[in-house]
Amino acid sequence: MTTTVPTAPDQSTASAGRAPRRTSPMEPRPRSWPRLGARARRVVLIVHLASAGSWLGLDVVLGVLVVTALGAAPATAAALTVAIGTFVGWPLVAVALITLLSGGVLGLGSKYGLVRYRWVLTKLVLTLVLIGLVVGVLVPSVAELAATATASAPPVGTGTFEVGRQLIFPPIVSSLALLFAITLSVTKPWGRRRAAGLAR
Repeated sequence: MTTTVPTAPDQSTASAGRAPRRTSPMEPRPRSWPRLGARARRVVLIVHLASAGSWLGLDVVLGVLVVTALGAAPATAAALTVAIGTFVGWPLVAVALITLLSGGVLGLGSKYGLVRYRWVLTKLVLTLVLIGLVVGVLVPSVAELAATATASAPPVGTGTFEVGRQLIFPPIVSSLALLFAITLSVTKPWGRRRAAGLAR
């Protein structure tokens, strides 16, 4: 009578069809985006801060002009509205896009990423929403209002023009949102997202 001794399964067969496992938990993960060097990070950070500050400044100027136009005579209100239309267009969209792109480069080129940390993800979503509102709502509305203001000017128009009070809300909302985003950048609250933490 012979006895059969069970043998361990062939490791090559058992592991067939499965991705190879890391031999050490300390092995670094491959990165799809290179880390920024110290000098490059400073340059991108300066661009990011300058563009975000310009965006906030344009919002403040917009708010001041709108408040002034609301209490001004029709001719003055029309002139202020035309002035608003000169920078609520490509200048505002340009600084908003530069803010988004430079912030994305900073995130991808550092340990923070774009979705690993809650405060970074919040900033990203907030910036995308603001840009969507600027491009889809504010710019067309201001362009239409500026055209109406230009058409109302004498001698072609009647000289009667009134700025809608709803125009005061965009600069208020945008300024508060940008200040909140700046606060997140300084304080860096919360922490890593749970899914991001498990993926380490």
